[in-house]
Formats: sequence, C-alpha cells, structure tokens
Amino acid sequence: MAQASFDVGQILTYISGILEAMTDPSARLLRLLSLLQTPREWPGSELARRLEVSPRTVRRDIERLRALGYPVEAALGAEGGYRLVAGTAMPPLLLDDEEAVAIAVGLRIASGNAVEGIEQAAVRALTKLEQVLPSRLRRRVGALASATVPILAGIGPKIDPETLTVLATATEGRERLRFRYRAGDGAESNRQVEPYRLVSMGRRWYLLGFDTGRDDWRIFRVDRIEAPLLTGARFAPRDLPAEDAAAYVTSKLYSLAPTYRAVVTLHAPADVVRARWGGAGGEVTPLEEHTCRLRSHTDTVEWLGFRLTMLGVDFEVHEPPQLVEYLRALGERAVRASGG
Repeated sequence: MAQASFDVGQILTYISGILEAMTDPSARLLRLLSLLQTPREWPGSELARRLEVSPRTVRRDIERLRALGYPVEAALGAEGGYRLVAGTAMPPLLLDDEEAVAIAVGLRIASGNAVEGIEQAAVRALTKLEQVLPSRLRRRVGALASATVPILAGIGPKIDPETLTVLATATEGRERLRFRYRAGDGAESNRQVEPYRLVSMGRRWYLLGFDTGRDDWRIFRVDRIEAPLLTGARFAPRDLPAEDAAAYVTSKLYSLAPTYRAVVTLHAPADVVRARWGGAGGEVTPLEEHTCRLRSHTDTVEWLGFRLTMLGVDFEVHEPPQLVEYLRALGERAVRASGG
C-alpha cells in the first residue's frame, strides 16, 4: 500500500485558512478595534492569538482599520506591535454597555459642571450618544439620571477648559509647566511646576505639583492659573509625601484654611442621614432609633448650613456658634421673603 507523506506546517496552514473563512470579518474587525482602544501596545502575535487568526490576517485587518480612518501605529521589531494613536480626526469609538452608560451619566453631570463652556458641548455629545444607545441602555441612563441630584451645580469659580486640558496633558506626559499664578491676596507670581495630579474637590479644581522655584510641593487653584505653557522638558516623578494626592490636598487645605468643627443632632435614622449626606465628609453616629449625631469639619459655615438644610430633617446645632448665628440670620431672611 502506498504511503502518503504530510507536512505538518501545510496542514496547520490549511486548517487556519478554513477557520479564517468561517470568521465574520466585520465582527473580527470590531473585536480588533476593541482591543486596540485599550491604551497599550499589542504584539501582532498576541492579537492573532486573541482573534484566533494568523498574523497575516491581523496585518490585513490593521490596514482595513487604517482605511476606515483609525490611526493605528506599527512599532518596529520582530513582534510588530500595534497601538491606536491620536489622529487628525476622532474616529468612532467602540464601547461596551458599561462604558456607554458611564459616559452618558458623566456627560449629564458635566452639563452642569464648573468647567466654563463645557456645558453645551456636554449636552451635544450626550444627545449624539443617546441617539445610538439601545433602548435597554437608555432606560438605565434615564434611571440613573433621575436618581442623581448634583449638589450646587454651577456654584463656584468657573474654569477655562483649555487650561484644564493643558494641565492634564502635562500631568499625563510628565512635562514641566510654566504659568502665572494669582494668590488669594491678589499677588501674582511666575511658577515652574512638575505637575503630579489634578484633584477635583466639590466646587473647585486643584493642581498638585512640585514647585521647582520653591523646591517644595505646592497646591494651586486651577481657576487662579493663567497662561499655562508646556515647556517640553520631561521629568522623573517624585515621591509624594502622602498616601495619595487626594489625601495630601485635603490635609493641606484643612491645615491652611480656617475650619469649623460642627456638632449637630439630627432627628432621622443614622442610615438615612448617611445616605443623604453623601461624600461631604463627617461622622454620623446613631443616638436612638430616629436620632443621630453628626460631627463634621468645614471651611465655611455657609456651605455646612446649606448641606444641613438640604437634608430635609429637623436638627439642632450644638457648635460652632458661628453656624448658629448664620442659620438664625438665614431663617429671618427666609421669613421676610415669605411675607411672614
């Protein structure tokens, strides 16, 4: 009987060709695009393994994405790494359900944010996104929006979005910044800073960075930063003398600004008060079934008074006396406004 000889490589190539023919090219392109939109460099062999195709097919699919306007960059080397880079125009994004809901909710919040001029852009982007959302996701976004109430939307200093973009770019790229800074007393100075993080704290944005002229860490209010400029000089990140940026900024601001220690009894269950108080800071401890005690620190009695009145429950303020005086004056003003 005659014996046939088979080349293992030819057999594997043949099987691979059959599998490729059985794969929907459109679906495969979407899977490839989803992988490339993760911010990292993908070796061609890993993409081929993930997509269960040959490296040659990966190269062809990369060319198809480029033809559709996606700027895919190929790195030199045996592996032939690929990554999605910024292009001259923004190509369509591929989002999963959770990402689409997160962006839609974020745009709703941004429409009332403190970043100057971003409200209308957020509304336009939200309109476009909701037009293409499946009905199941539109219901989720609507439910989240109706259950979410922004606190003090629009109150506080407005921030130039271009300034925020420059600061974020410098922070991400570890690039030194030059800008003019206006202090609280109106004094102006030129600064050169190694930006570390942008921190958003309720009504204000702060830039945390190492001031090379002062040889120390500094916190800058973003609304007081003027004409930020990328210098092109890169720097190695320094070790922050704190657990994280938010903890550092919070502790420094509390140490620099006058603070008021508030002790308040609220006539509502502790769980209800915690849920309504949210992330405003403070400790809520139960006293009885329908009574609890709030201990909190704040830099302004106006802010604390507003939050307390917005809880929708009866309360008594034990301290500070400045908060008692503010609430008394506020109540008298409210009575006069109502004609009482």
